[in-house]
Amino acid sequence: IMGRTAENLAEKYDISREEQDQYAVQSHKKAFMAQRMGKFDDEIVPVEVVKRVAGREVAREKIIHDETINPGLTVQKAALYPTVFKKDGSVTPANACPISDGAAAMIVCTAEKAKELGLKPTARIVSYAYAGVDPAYMGIGPAYAMPKALERAGLTLDDIGLIELNEAFAVQVLAVVKEMEAQGHNWDWEKVNVNGGAIALGHPVGCTAAKLIATLTHEMQRRQVRYGIDTMCVGGGQGGCLILERIPLDEEE
Repeated sequence: IMGRTAENLAEKYDISREEQDQYAVQSHKKAFMAQRMGKFDDEIVPVEVVKRVAGREVAREKIIHDETINPGLTVQKAALYPTVFKKDGSVTPANACPISDGAAAMIVCTAEKAKELGLKPTARIVSYAYAGVDPAYMGIGPAYAMPKALERAGLTLDDIGLIELNEAFAVQVLAVVKEMEAQGHNWDWEKVNVNGGAIALGHPVGCTAAKLIATLTHEMQRRQVRYGIDTMCVGGGQGGCLILERIPLDEEE
């Protein structure tokens, strides 16, 4: 059970419930501000939903925004949620990602094929890596995948301008950071999940990585940073990491 592995991380890395709740609140606040500023608009395709009653169509509605953001969440409110994976534990629905539906798509091809199709690439794949970890602590996977991908790219964490670290659980993110710092990496929170993460926006398993890449590449273009990381844990005991290099939209072909 994924939630139990999150509790394992809380114990191993000595991460309190209050720390987790504080992180979760910040995720919602950042996502809310990003949504208000229209930062997600260019990466969302509206979906029309048909509402039916007793089999009859009664209305149609366009879904144009993510629905799970809760800007009213506070640490005090989060403290009222019950733990669900362990008695006297610390992982709750408030500091874990919500169950959500979603879809994402992207085109991965050579530069030559993109030119043939008349497409303008937004980023180039620099390197990627996977790492296996103890399944009982599966959430820590990114802390071992990121260094491998960085080494393959000939980069350090200081070279990275933005990081999308999937938020399966707040404790998982906090544990990854502790482990990265213990390994000697210089972690900069100002670069991480700048528009909120899965705790606020959801974790539609199966398409989350593609969704994060869309968010990452759009923000890389806005901030004009050279390198970005997309990383996440994988159930069963893995971590994955992808490093992208921004291709300026005004770059000559």
